[in-house]
Amino acid sequence: MLKSGLTHPLAVAMWDFSWLERRWPGAGYEDWGKALDELKERGYDAVRIDAYPHLIDAGPQREWELLPVWSQHDWGSPALTKVRVQPALNEFIGLCAERDVKVALSTWFRQDSDDVRMGITSAKDLGRSWRRTLDSIAAAGLIDNILWVDLCNEWPAPLWAPFLQLGAGPEGVGPSRTRQDVRQWMMDSIAILRQAYPDLDYCFSYTAEYLNWRQQDVSFMDLLEPHIWMSQAEVSDFDERMGFDLGAAGFDPKMYEVLARNAEALYRKEPEHWKGRLKGGIDLLAEWSRQAGKPLVTTEGWALVAYKDWPLLDWDWVRELCAFGVEEAVKTGRWTALSTSHFCGPQFAGMWRDVEWHRQLTDLIHAGRIE
Repeated sequence: MLKSGLTHPLAVAMWDFSWLERRWPGAGYEDWGKALDELKERGYDAVRIDAYPHLIDAGPQREWELLPVWSQHDWGSPALTKVRVQPALNEFIGLCAERDVKVALSTWFRQDSDDVRMGITSAKDLGRSWRRTLDSIAAAGLIDNILWVDLCNEWPAPLWAPFLQLGAGPEGVGPSRTRQDVRQWMMDSIAILRQAYPDLDYCFSYTAEYLNWRQQDVSFMDLLEPHIWMSQAEVSDFDERMGFDLGAAGFDPKMYEVLARNAEALYRKEPEHWKGRLKGGIDLLAEWSRQAGKPLVTTEGWALVAYKDWPLLDWDWVRELCAFGVEEAVKTGRWTALSTSHFCGPQFAGMWRDVEWHRQLTDLIHAGRIE
């Protein structure tokens, strides 16, 4: 879709695996039509969702039992749940198409009770699972509504790509993308899809290894999808200074107590400092984009990774910092699609209900230029 060219950047929301897993009463996605109408009301053009390619490959209409990847965050299900990917995926894409909402496909390789994702032992396996997923979408006449395909969220983080058995890297990051074997997985799997669907754009999204970008070959991808937050380690020491452990936060409720006590207070002491750290990260990614000749999309980012509707967690400072991030990214002219934050979904009521804030930022995105 992006290959056809854009006249202005798109506003995109990340609905990850929440679109399918958060369907109990009050979870936010029990009525897809209503959620999508609200998305349009806020000015968004697209959503990025989990297509569960490994589950489609193993049984598209089978009922799968999924284990929680965390219990404290509000993305996806915090407890055991069951899903059937098809025909739900095509139904959802169809509802998007009716509203002129494009769909970017990704996957977090959610763990089921049989852990079928561990059957992916080669780039060929990865490419095949995605090929079958795209085939199932194309058979329903919906392939033209696909914006791009991200073959793995935040590659090669072990949390999302545990099947990549290529040795250890930094904690939580996985083996370096500067390695030839890691790069070969990416190149070979994309090649399988490009042969079948040459008009689509392909990438692997990233969340780390930004400082060594000059050592990374991205020539085989159509775009760069980096996720960037003021609080991440390569951008600032915000998490360290407030005593927050993102790795532990998934199941440890005490980490949200740390956020409630320390996050806003730390930011308010030096707001310009923290904005400066975020701007530095944004400028670094823009330079990578220019040097590589690849457009940028960011569907997760700007303030901090973990947040939710919770006692003593106020959204005002998060909105302030996210708005700053969007403004700075738009100025660079390198982004073709941007999120306003990764809290842009109906389960985050404190963020979602501020329709005017969303409209201001999506208008700003649409008014941006593309170099």
